[in-house]
Amino acid sequence: MTDTTSSPLSDQMAGHLLVECLIAQGVTHAFGVPGESYLAVLDGFHHYRDQIQFVTCRQEGGAAYMADAQGRLTGRPGVCFVTRGPGATNASIGVHTAFQDSTPMVLLVGDVASDTRDREAFQEVDFCAFFGPSTKGMAKRVERIDHPERIPEYVARAFATAMNGRPGPVVLVLPEDMLVQRAKARPLRQTQAVQASSAPEALSQLHQMLLQAQRPFVIAGGGGWTVQSAQALEHFAEQWQLPVGNAFRFQDTFDNFHPCYAGDVGIGINPKLAQRIKDSDLILAIGPRLGEMTTSGYTLIDLPQPRQKLVHIHASAEELNRVYQADLAICATMNAAARSLQALSAPASLPWQAWTQAAQADYLANLEPQALPGLDKESSNGLVHMPEVVSVLQRHLPANAVLTNGAGNFASWMHRYYRHHGLQKGFKTQLAPTVGAMGYGVPAGIAAAILTGRVVLTMAGDGDFLMNGQELATAVQHGAKTIVLLLNNGMYGTIRMHQERDFPTHNMGSHLHNPNFAALAQAYGYVGVRIDCTEDFEPALLAALARSQGTLIEIMLNPEVITTRTTLSAITSAALQRK
Repeated sequence: MTDTTSSPLSDQMAGHLLVECLIAQGVTHAFGVPGESYLAVLDGFHHYRDQIQFVTCRQEGGAAYMADAQGRLTGRPGVCFVTRGPGATNASIGVHTAFQDSTPMVLLVGDVASDTRDREAFQEVDFCAFFGPSTKGMAKRVERIDHPERIPEYVARAFATAMNGRPGPVVLVLPEDMLVQRAKARPLRQTQAVQASSAPEALSQLHQMLLQAQRPFVIAGGGGWTVQSAQALEHFAEQWQLPVGNAFRFQDTFDNFHPCYAGDVGIGINPKLAQRIKDSDLILAIGPRLGEMTTSGYTLIDLPQPRQKLVHIHASAEELNRVYQADLAICATMNAAARSLQALSAPASLPWQAWTQAAQADYLANLEPQALPGLDKESSNGLVHMPEVVSVLQRHLPANAVLTNGAGNFASWMHRYYRHHGLQKGFKTQLAPTVGAMGYGVPAGIAAAILTGRVVLTMAGDGDFLMNGQELATAVQHGAKTIVLLLNNGMYGTIRMHQERDFPTHNMGSHLHNPNFAALAQAYGYVGVRIDCTEDFEPALLAALARSQGTLIEIMLNPEVITTRTTLSAITSAALQRK
């Protein structure tokens, strides 16, 4: 066992001090791709290997996605290490995802030596300019640590910034010469997120608005939720019999099996749910930014002044009244806000109980698959009926299973048909990028398996998988087991869908010539199988759950399922992924 004790007066290498500061912040795993610019930090990971694990990844984008998943699962910043220049630019997609998804993260970038700065040295980048920060940037804060004695200060501030207000990513730049200097500083104590409470007068006003409403609706989501805040939200909804919808890709915020649940408010929204939100007279947005995806391209709620009464509760004052002018804006963290809402007393009789019951009925009806005109059940999905595949997942995955996905309309099957038990039951179960970043699901699932040891199911498209499929090697190296469902339709499906709508005779760039994915998975050390009919899926899933080895199940789909007019009309015109 490594001796990690040090006298307060003794000095140590700055790279070791940095790792010690991460340990003090409660970090047990850091994800990254090694680089010569931070060799002293890697030596620190070796020195403290009994207390913290460095997870070696195969590409910096995958490593940053893993850190994002870590932040979502733990509520504390996920940690990613990359080298200068190409390493940092590769990792930027994960930083952008963490920013738009409100995920706490700290990206640490090895940099050129101080005496070569500003000469366009090897792989030099101005990281303060590259990452922001700004309201349209990629990071909440970008700082360079030039003096080793200040490492504890910078690390503690990075963790505080990443967690406080609207959670998000922070970038720390580490000159390689600074990391080999000696320092006598010691880590600061673990930083905790600051809890901002609702003002009593605002709660009183909210109470009156509820009493005056006839058709209220709650939209819950965004970052900063915990088991306790989710449970308080559930109690609030029960007391007031409020219909609740989960914001785009935050479908585990509120229990999908609860009688107050009305469905997910995002891509491919149930048309009846969309109309219900438009018809509501009071919207309580608790946590989400009310961005483009959740509002169906800003059509569910009018800009800038909603026709419904709007109560917007968010942890960041900068988000309130930035896009929508709320009738009541409350700056509060989710823990404090949900507890305050739970304390609001409801009257004995509520005029909207039938409204809530109808919202639940519409949600349950939307769980039933509908045949597409001109395509029967089998031909609509090749020989695999995807609603039945998701039904099999629902029957056999444990309630605490983690489900991950990247970007593509393949994810719509999961979003529509799979029901999350929600954080109220004690576990976060959905990891998916609201920013619509491709390649997220595979590395996020691997991080979840490493961090939690729970069952992890990743749904990926063929184009989506090849963005970061190489991280299966990371899973095998670190003993992580995931199950990957790879939906193969031979195209970038979302792009092809929009081409069929806008340029139906000019399909360009969306066709894919794919490898044998099952064989590719076997080369990485996973079991790879191909499914050609619905009946073969259940035994393949049961076998994957039973074995200790990771499994990739390739599902062959008919590409026509995403090019029908019915499918196009059911999915919002806002792009799910980058064009």
